[in-house]
Amino acid sequence: MDDHIAPATQALDLIKDRFPHALGALLGGSAAQGRATPTSDLDVAVLLPDGDTSRREVVRHGGRLAELFLHTRADAPEHFERDRSLRRGTLLFIYDQGLPLVDPNGHLARIREQARAVLAAGPPPLTPAEWERGRYVLTCFLDDLTDTSPATSPTGRYEQLSLADFTLREAAHLLIAHHGDWTGIGKWLPRRLLSADPVRGKALLDGHRAVAEHADPATLAAATEQVLDVIGGPLREGYTQRWRA
Repeated sequence: MDDHIAPATQALDLIKDRFPHALGALLGGSAAQGRATPTSDLDVAVLLPDGDTSRREVVRHGGRLAELFLHTRADAPEHFERDRSLRRGTLLFIYDQGLPLVDPNGHLARIREQARAVLAAGPPPLTPAEWERGRYVLTCFLDDLTDTSPATSPTGRYEQLSLADFTLREAAHLLIAHHGDWTGIGKWLPRRLLSADPVRGKALLDGHRAVAEHADPATLAAATEQVLDVIGGPLREGYTQRWRA
């Protein structure tokens, strides 16, 4: 618990100062897991009375940035469903894994149970059209990655690095979806990836690192081919995407 003291105290001071009427609040993210650095921001979910305004704010309090997820009891299910539709579960994970700060009447505990039920149900599966498009896009990135090298043009190295980033992200999202797990962005993408598939996920991350450090795309290409194999194989000719009217 010692790892939580400073961030939790700062977060609690913020709640008392700015939201004394809050029905509940909790600290999420790295700070709640004891992984915060002195410059880490605070992820704080604040449960407001109905009639207040749901929103997202970034403030500075006590010298530390804080990202606030503000919503009412009535709006919470709508925000949870939006989180689920994005397949990332940002707010859901804050409620599931966060450190409670304020909950005088048990409202926070009840909202946490709702969040945990949504998390347990998992994200929505990709549709057949989404799978097909994902396979096609990943195949295109893979083809371009293997076809590009630092010597091909004055910008070849930049192109290679950019393609490695896009290849990793697309492959990671598809592999995570294959396992029916929650995806992520930023620092949460590798965490979710390794949780969903430790072997293939690590191969992708090691491959991305090989491109960054040695300009060698072979390892990432091989790892990407493994991902394509488990989701139906590469898709090139024959792919069709209908334009929306």
